[in-house]
Parts: sequence; C-alpha cells; structure tokens
Amino acid sequence: MGEATKYTLPETVRSTVFMESEQLDGACAKIEGYNFNNGVNYHELFKSMSVTGFQASNLGDAIRLVNEMLDWRLSDETPEEDCSEEERELAYRESVKCKVFLGFTSNLISSGIRDIVCYLLQHRMVDVVVTTAGGVEEDLVKCLAPTYRGDFSLPGAVLRSKGLNRIGNLLVPNDNYCKFEDWIIPIFDQMLDEQNSQKILWTPSKVIARLGKEINNETSYLYWAYKNNIPVFCPSLTDGSLGDMLYFHSFKNPGLVIDIVQDIRGMNSEAVHASPRKTGMIILGGGLPKHHICNANMMRNGADYAVFINTAQEFDGSDSGARPDEAVSWGKIKGSAKTVKVHCDATIAFPLLVAETFASTRAKTSAENNTVVD
Repeated sequence: MGEATKYTLPETVRSTVFMESEQLDGACAKIEGYNFNNGVNYHELFKSMSVTGFQASNLGDAIRLVNEMLDWRLSDETPEEDCSEEERELAYRESVKCKVFLGFTSNLISSGIRDIVCYLLQHRMVDVVVTTAGGVEEDLVKCLAPTYRGDFSLPGAVLRSKGLNRIGNLLVPNDNYCKFEDWIIPIFDQMLDEQNSQKILWTPSKVIARLGKEINNETSYLYWAYKNNIPVFCPSLTDGSLGDMLYFHSFKNPGLVIDIVQDIRGMNSEAVHASPRKTGMIILGGGLPKHHICNANMMRNGADYAVFINTAQEFDGSDSGARPDEAVSWGKIKGSAKTVKVHCDATIAFPLLVAETFASTRAKTSAENNTVVD
C-alpha cells in the first residue's frame, strides 16, 4: 500500500502542471513562418513577418501601421459637427492625408539609409523632417566626397595617424571635411551679408534650406527638401562639423546669428496646425529627433500613429529607449493611437519597411495611373 502511494502522482500536481488553457483560436494569430516551398515571393515573405514572432512580428506591425498612415484620408472619419463647409465636401475630405513626421539620427545619413531618405523627400512622401547636425552635414559632405566601408575593429590610434574618422564600420577621410569647409564658409559669408543688408533672421531650418539649395545635387536629401518645400528642423545645428564651421567662421567673419526660437514655433506649429489631419511619426534611432517630434505632437494632444525603430532599451530611463506607451503618459501620443517599437538596427529594418510601404504604394499608384516609376 505504501509503495503504491509512493509512485502515484498527486492530483494537485497534475492539475497545477496541466492547468486548463484559455482558448486562443480566433482571438490570436497562429505563429508560422514563410514556406519557401511556395517559391521566393518577397511580398508574402514580409507579410508573414507579422506571425513569425519576436521582432519580425513588430516589423510586420510597423509595415501595417505605416500603410495605414499612407492610406488614411479625412473621408474615413465622420465630419465634426462644428467643421467648416469645406471640410464637409467629399472631394476635400478625400484629399486630406495623414501628416508624416520623419526623424533620424546622423549615423543613418552616414550610412546608405541616406539614399532611402532622399527617395522619400524626392517624391514628397513625408511632410516634416527632424535630424541632428550630423544628419545635415553628412548629407552635404557626401555630395563632395564619398564615405567608405571599413570595420568595427579598426584601431582608433592607427586611423587617427592616417587622417581617417570611423563611424561604426564606416570610414570618412579628414579631407572630406576640408572640402566641406571650403564649400560652406563662402555660403556663410553670403548669409551674413544678407542678414546685414536684407535684415534676414536665420533659423536652423532656414540655414538647412539654404544649404540644400546651394548644394544643388540630386543625391542630396536636403536638395529635395528645399526643392519640395519640406521643412528640416535641427535645434542642435552646432553639435557637429557644422558647429565647427560656424566656430571657424565666427573668427574669420563674425556676426552671423541663428535664432532657434523661430524654429520651435515653426516645428510645434507643424503639429498644432495639422488638424483636421491625423499625424504619424516614423522615428529611426533616439535622442533629439525622437523627442523633438514627440514633443511637438504633445501640442496637439498626441500623434495618431507612431513607429519607433531603434536598439535602445528603456531601463536607464532614457527617452531614446522609451516605448511608445511612455510617450502616451506625456500626451505626446494619443491613448487611442496605433503604435509599435521595432527593436532592430534601422539599417536593416527601414529599407524593408520602405519597400513594403512608401515604395509599393508609389508603384501601385503609378500602375493605376499608367505612369512609369522613375
């Protein structure tokens, strides 16, 4: 009797280990990967990411949310009781799209992501851009001389002795910045003359637009921003080689003034006056671009869509690593907003995202209009 009891599994143990499950069929998607037996179909492969799991699912959700941003029209919403007569007209409502804010850190412009950003600005696919000083100057420097692939393990002291600067596994020769100085200092001279003779008050966004005009190079996203009248904001304009050039210029030809107050009005107004449009944020990396866009959208009680792509973690309290829900607590993203954070290097995730959203939408529109996509 004692031996039989010894080897009998107590019912409490069985019921604990094999506790009855809540049924998920119909409530949750089933996890399954792409079946390559069906051939290589990249659209279906990207579509399958949503049910692959982990960060693949977050990237799949990001693709879906960006497509929702691009597809949204004011006509999808019920007219407000106090809206204007124009806002009640169907043609007008079908023409009003979501306002898209794009933010990115400078390292991404150092990388090949610059070319994808250039594509978006060339075809007016985003409405407002926020970046850092490096995100401005690296675009311009690349028009003057190339950046090269190196290696993460190259020793700094050896590179320094050769006049080479390392950005991750990218290499930028010092000569590139010498060319940049030769190009930009005369422009600062012209701007100072215009400040004094025409009473022009320069702001970071006005400076950036002027530089986009002066570079006059179709490989530059700043050129397309200038040409298409898309504002590029950068309150940290002095934090980089641009700051070095302004520093040198202040000794050579002092007096140039750049006012950041006008730009904070301009940036916040981009969000405040977006109504009746919805606003969406696509932010690559963290730091200043992420917070500047989020803070502007706080002025309108939050954005309606948010897609964050970065590798930062939230446990040190940094805004860079904060998930969208933290921004909800500040009113920077609406509580009802659709959001996702993709924990991934943006150089991997963003090209895939653009391929399945902006680029595919443009290709589809061109096909419907019987036009050729250049």
